[in-house]
This record gives sequence, C-alpha cells and structure tokens, in this order.
Amino acid sequence: MPDLLYPINPTRDIPWNNLPPLPIREELHQTIEILRILGDAKAALGKLQGRSVVIPNQGLLINTISLQEAKISSEIENIFTTDDELYKAFSDKNNESNGASKEVLRYRESLWSGFKYLQNGKKFDQRYFIQVFQEIKQTTDTIRPGFVLLTIKQGGTGPNAGQVIYTPPREAAVIQDRLENLISFVNDDEQFKIDHILKMAIAHYQFEAIHPFRDGNGRTGRIFNINYLTNKGLLDVPILFLSRYILDHKNDYYSGLMGVSQRGDWKNWLLFMLRAVENTSNQTFNKINDIVSAKDSILEHIKKEDPKLRKPEDLTEALFTQPLTKVKHLTETKIYSENTAREYLNKLCLMRVLEKKVLDGHHYYLNLELYRILSE
Repeated sequence: MPDLLYPINPTRDIPWNNLPPLPIREELHQTIEILRILGDAKAALGKLQGRSVVIPNQGLLINTISLQEAKISSEIENIFTTDDELYKAFSDKNNESNGASKEVLRYRESLWSGFKYLQNGKKFDQRYFIQVFQEIKQTTDTIRPGFVLLTIKQGGTGPNAGQVIYTPPREAAVIQDRLENLISFVNDDEQFKIDHILKMAIAHYQFEAIHPFRDGNGRTGRIFNINYLTNKGLLDVPILFLSRYILDHKNDYYSGLMGVSQRGDWKNWLLFMLRAVENTSNQTFNKINDIVSAKDSILEHIKKEDPKLRKPEDLTEALFTQPLTKVKHLTETKIYSENTAREYLNKLCLMRVLEKKVLDGHHYYLNLELYRILSE
C-alpha cells in the first residue's frame, strides 16, 4: 500500500515538519503503468524538441508560446488579463499596462531569468529559487521565517471553502534542510538516477510541499518545471505550454498534490504530471506547426499581392514574433524607415493580413492569424 511506502501527513492543520526528504522509494515510481505513460511523455517531448530546434527564428516561439504559458500559469492563481491587454503590454515593453498584465509579464520574465541563470553554467540552488520568486512578486523577501503561520486552504465557494487542507513545514531549520535536499536531488544525477521527467514531477511536488515562500510558490514551482527540462537538455528553449493542462485539470492537479501528503498516493500524481507533459508537448508541437505554416502562407500571399514590397521575409518574420506590431518595431530593428514601415503595415491591412487597432491613442497592427492560433 502507498501509505506503507511513504509516511503521510497525519494532521492537515499542523505543520508537516516531518515532510520526508527525497528520494522517494523506487517502488513508488518504478511501476509498469508509470513507465508506460513515461514512454509516451518522453516520445512527445522528444518530438517537440526536434521540431523546435530546426526553426531559424526562435523569436517565433520565445515571444509567443512562452507568453501564453505565462498567461495561463497566472490564471491558475486567479490572475486574469485579456489577450489584447497582454499583447499590448508586451508590445509596449511593460509601459502603461494594467496590474494583471504586469504580473503576467513578470512571470514571463522570471521564466527567462531562470533559464538564463542556469544557462550560465550554474546549477539549481537557493539563489535560483529566490531570484525567480523575487521577480514574480517584485519583492526583496526570501525564504519565509519560522514565525509565518502559513496554511493552505480550500479555495472556491463550496461547503469546504476556507478549510485548511495542508500546513507546510514551519521550523526554519526544516525548511532550509528540505530545500537543500531538493536542490541536491535535482542536481545529482549520479546518486539519484531517475528519469528526468519523473524527477521533475517528484521535485515539483516536494517544492510545493516545502512551500518555501510566503506567496508565489505555485508560479515559482511551474517555472521550475520548464527550467528543469531545458537544464537537462530535453528542450532547447522554455516553450512547453505545460500550464494549459494544469489549468484545464486544476482540481486534479490540487487533488494530486494532496493525495501524496494525505495518502502517500504518488502513482496518481506522477501519472497526472506525465500526461501533462505528453498532452502539452503535442499541443505545443501542433501550435508551432500552425504558426510556421501561417507564416509561410502569409509570406507567399504578400509576394503575390505586392511583388515590389521590399524585404518581405524580414517583414513576415517580424510580424510573427509578437501578435501586436508597431511601426517602431520595424524601425528599431532597422528593417524599414518610419514612413516605409507605416506604408507597408497599412498595405497589409488592405490585404487582410493585419488589422489596425487604436489602443489608448496609439496605433497597433494585429496579426490576425497569429492571434487566432494562440487563442485556440
């Protein structure tokens, strides 16, 4: 029985200072069913990796897929913004954006900050987690002190709303010890020889169980998921749309976490995360194909409609690096002069490639096909 293999949290409203350190016992993750689903997840992730590396302009992925990942991950924490607001804020590089859009953009910046931190030869350490957390929350706070009476409560409006469902470790020494144990687990692939996708799922649970910060643990943990996959070479850039699956199965996500702490049910948690990787790898793969196909189709259309238009390839590439384009995006990258950029963007509106929008008194050009694909 799972509860014999893994000590559980006996009382939900008492701090779980006896949270078991990693690794978990092999019997909990080396089952026929888990290994079968793991094979499917690895195949799907490998297909996504193979597709993404052959795309010359990584900006097609960096500024589109990761922006949607940031939006969806923030929605899990009930931070909502519209696509229009988000794309405008991104186009303006954070200027004049509302609170929700700013929070989503901070998530995206944190995702890339963590990616670059690890790219520079560093391993996962406390500094990594603190940096990601601080950028998300725009704070100088660090690991929570022991006097913080943090509890996890049931959300929603149902009969159990507001009830304590989990209390993470509260002793400062325990928090530090378990966090260092987690860091050793994810870095040491010799001592802890577990498939990387399984290790990510195990580590994600452990991070959420430790809950090392006063707030922002969910978003920090989801950023860790993608940064871990890139750090281990399973993805070149952090483009997996993983939060989409978590949002679509939000109740299963939280019940999976609680299932481990309350019943030692690692099986259902690991299966959930493996299916999330498989499902979102396939979704992201299809979305990338749709974006590339739309770009090629529009480039062909532009050349046919106006053969005299200069640098159509550069123009099309620029239009697909973000949904909302401004004249200055084309001038700052030295593709066109200001007058030529404006003339060509307006021509593309007549071709029905773009739609001109006036937002807060400024002119933007919406890539209708990219907008449609990202919204699906």
